Amino acid sequence: MKSFTHPSRVVALAFLALIAIGSALLMLPVSHAPGVQTPWLTALFTAVSAVCVTGLTVVDTGTHWTGFGQAVILVLFQFGGFGIMTAATLLGLMVNQSLRLRTQLLTQAETHTVALGDVRSVAKVVLGVTAFCELGLTAVLAVRLHTSYAMPWPEALWSGFFHAVSAFNNAGFGLHGDSLMRYASDAWILLPIMVAIVVGGLGFPVMQDIRARWHDPRHWSLHTKLTLVGTAALLLLGLVSMLVFEWSNPKTFGPMPWDDKLLGAAFASVSARTAGFNAIDIGAMTQESLGLHYFLMFIGGGSAGTAGGVKVGTVVILVLLVLAEVRGHSDSEAFGRRICLAAQRQAITVLVLSSAAVGLGTMLLLHVTDFPTDKVIFEVISAFGTVGLSTGITGSLPPSGQLTLIVLMYLGRVGTITLATSLALGERRMPYRYAEEHPIVG
Repeated sequence: MKSFTHPSRVVALAFLALIAIGSALLMLPVSHAPGVQTPWLTALFTAVSAVCVTGLTVVDTGTHWTGFGQAVILVLFQFGGFGIMTAATLLGLMVNQSLRLRTQLLTQAETHTVALGDVRSVAKVVLGVTAFCELGLTAVLAVRLHTSYAMPWPEALWSGFFHAVSAFNNAGFGLHGDSLMRYASDAWILLPIMVAIVVGGLGFPVMQDIRARWHDPRHWSLHTKLTLVGTAALLLLGLVSMLVFEWSNPKTFGPMPWDDKLLGAAFASVSARTAGFNAIDIGAMTQESLGLHYFLMFIGGGSAGTAGGVKVGTVVILVLLVLAEVRGHSDSEAFGRRICLAAQRQAITVLVLSSAAVGLGTMLLLHVTDFPTDKVIFEVISAFGTVGLSTGITGSLPPSGQLTLIVLMYLGRVGTITLATSLALGERRMPYRYAEEHPIVG
């Protein structure tokens, strides 16, 4: 019984419960448009994609689902990105200022806070930043859609709100069949969405650290510094690479003026790190750009945020470990701090298990479909990284292929959290150590 009450397991079960409720609601007649049917697999796939803030879809969100169905999807990816346990903690704070230890442990497991005393402050930061970003972005998008696209105010407000919540939670759901391709040259639409994606993808512990010590960056935690540096490096890498790979591609950036190419490359770089929106045709990209997306989607965003992937911090720790080994240093160091061995072991474990999940998912999908390998790999990494970008094959997958993606999306959103928490809480010192021996490596 105790194994089921472990914080990490409760978080995983809570996501399953939300998926079940969402699936049931989406199967109701009021959720889908008249004259269309919603099989249980379609409802399940959509619910998993929403709760896991992925954005992969097998039906068009704007036409298949009614306003009620779209609202259900919005609530699912809001809770999925915001954090079920964080939401429960905030509700508890509003009802009762004292929190039970069990509630704090569950929220700590999901938000990766390092101490129980941080739970209350992190939860409040989550609420404040979420509300500010989503409402602010809603206002910007609604005004732009009404004034420049002649969209009626009610429709503009709903579309603005839906895309704002989806962007901040890195969910990738949109109300247009072409995602955001119709706004490919509109900086007033794409730039605010990019800001929301980046902020939501940094991770709430980073937000809390910056809020508490905004005037003194030298005393930011090592996690915050590694996340910010890693994020900036990946965004710059994606921007430059997309410009190089797609500059002359007649199906993407080729016909665009240089400023629209710059905007499109920046948006693609930001969105590839688990946001799931696209302003160009993903299926028309060059092979080099697809390979770049594999890399960016697999890494994802910051820990304990709305983004997916193996996380920026994990990859930066591994890079520092490699550099230390190449230089012959016994310790991995950054910003005048030494990275503990436990964090290095956890990073290696997360990378190995995540790579295994992607490899197995790719083999299963190749077995049940006839799609090209590059598109299958893209789809698998997009699902596991909870990105939501697609080359256009999602809706054509057989049921077994859709079920494979469902498992990958769930593992990508919940599995890494459960794994990291289990590793951290399960760490213990053994009363003995075996004799050391050095196997040959390489």
